[in-house]
Amino acid sequence: MAFEAPEGLLRIEDCLDAHGDVVLPPGVHLISLIERNIANVGDTVAYRYLDHGRSDGETTELTWTQLGVRLRAIGAQLQQITARGERVAILAPQGLEYIAGFFAAIKAGMIAVPLFAPELQGHAERLETALLDARPAVILTTTAAYAAVAEFLGTLQPERRPHVVCIDEIPDAAGETFQSVVIDADDVSHLQYTSGSTRPPVGIEITHRAVGTNLLQMILSIDLLDRNTHGVSWLPLYHDMGLSMIGFPAVYGGHSTLMSPTAFIRRPQRWIRALSDESRNSRVITAAPNFAYEWTAQRGLPAPGDDIDLSNVVLIIGSEPVSIGAITTFNKAFAPYGLPATAFKPSYGIAEATLFVSTIAPQEQAAATYFDREQLAAGRAVRVAADAVGAVAHVACGQIARSLQAAIVDPATAAELPDGSVGEIWLQGNNIGRGYWGLPEESRQTFGAELRTRLASGHTDGADPARPWLRTGDLGVYLDGELYVTGRMADLIVIAAGQHYPQDIEATVADASPIVRRGHVTAFAIPGTENSSEDTELVIIAERATGTGRSDPQPAVEAIRAAVSNRHGLSAADVKFVPAGAIPRTTSGKLARRACRAQYLAGELAG
Repeated sequence: MAFEAPEGLLRIEDCLDAHGDVVLPPGVHLISLIERNIANVGDTVAYRYLDHGRSDGETTELTWTQLGVRLRAIGAQLQQITARGERVAILAPQGLEYIAGFFAAIKAGMIAVPLFAPELQGHAERLETALLDARPAVILTTTAAYAAVAEFLGTLQPERRPHVVCIDEIPDAAGETFQSVVIDADDVSHLQYTSGSTRPPVGIEITHRAVGTNLLQMILSIDLLDRNTHGVSWLPLYHDMGLSMIGFPAVYGGHSTLMSPTAFIRRPQRWIRALSDESRNSRVITAAPNFAYEWTAQRGLPAPGDDIDLSNVVLIIGSEPVSIGAITTFNKAFAPYGLPATAFKPSYGIAEATLFVSTIAPQEQAAATYFDREQLAAGRAVRVAADAVGAVAHVACGQIARSLQAAIVDPATAAELPDGSVGEIWLQGNNIGRGYWGLPEESRQTFGAELRTRLASGHTDGADPARPWLRTGDLGVYLDGELYVTGRMADLIVIAAGQHYPQDIEATVADASPIVRRGHVTAFAIPGTENSSEDTELVIIAERATGTGRSDPQPAVEAIRAAVSNRHGLSAADVKFVPAGAIPRTTSGKLARRACRAQYLAGELAG
């Protein structure tokens, strides 16, 4: 799709070389793009926040000009109390102050560390880990969150006590003393802390080049070239996908409408209403993981007579192996409101690559492909009919982003594998992060991989033979030109030399009994006991569905054991039901299988 850029704004074609690869022009980065927007479309809305905390959707807005004033004021305050290259952590509630604080830290020459206020329940340990790791010189918060931040910091023993600054107490006039900073494309923009689903959180060093490249890759892959495309998001701003939703409007002067994750969870219809409001006037893009679409289909249906228009909506679904059930359920619920059959864009992303890696073509419709379970466990993707015994549904994540190389590799030999073979996904490109903050050896192992053997007709044409590769830790396979993500290496359940994907077992459990809360099941392996003939044993933890708290779980336990045995050939050492909300999740909403396993082994999961 061609488009005309308003005078002075970035033109995407200026960021492509003669081969069509993404190459950022000198001096182009998020801050320079924001300054272009201020100069050329300053009176238009940049970010809008729907505050459902005090009312049902009180709206506040920032134009690009107003945002620029706030960035200078906050940046000037930061320059007075810390030095270039220091870390500035944002511990603030979702809102416009958070956005201003994040961009201001970068504009002032510091490294932003997007985190969250201590009031986020159940994630104090992750926050403590990140703060002690990043050692910020300054913490940006708001007056509303200040007391909680101060109390939390009092429980830590940092090497130095950071300054705590309330963003909303800094007057606009403070910007008069701001000192301009020259930003290099290879400077670190921010530290993106991982969600902690399979390991303790670590900070990924994301450079300005990586941010700019990845935003352009997303725009090109999802066909967001029409400047009348806007965003709607409830995703937390400390999450890589949440940051992308405030990043892409900066590229070409659009806007994003935001709300808090809590507002969405309590009433998912708010998300639908916000999408509809934008869809009437423009194309609108949003992004969310599986559970959000399932939850909205259950609890977010419009009331009778509501005028909802979803005809111009684009739905990115990612952050875990994409569920065809989530797509089908949402499509069925919202097709009557104009939702296009091609709205869903199953995508693959990883924080170490800034975010975006692949998605399906703009006019392609998301669909399931069925693979044979036994063959898949043996490392081969073999298509079978949907009703075949042992058929497992997988959703293609489409084509790799422009200027990014992605190979399927045998992790033991570092050899590229042919299409149809399951292996680890390795990546190479300018959107890859620089490494893990303060972890040189782990950075070398993850970001410095060497691909020892390439296929003559593989997927590494154009790759730089002298450049290292990123090991994602994700398993995937190429088939018919599309990438399928099959799971995480760290989550694989290995019992009696057989490999099993936890999400496959979890789906079986959810189908086995109506008292299982769908999307809230974890399966993992534990060391075998003295009475066991196996080195490892299977444990299944399931939350109870709504309204089943008084139901006898024993029939469900027996049904689950039988289903897992019949479908996977496994005997569950333990099947445990827990109350809704008991299974830990990451800050991005994914199942925290590692944390659940640790709680189980420690005897901390109440049944």
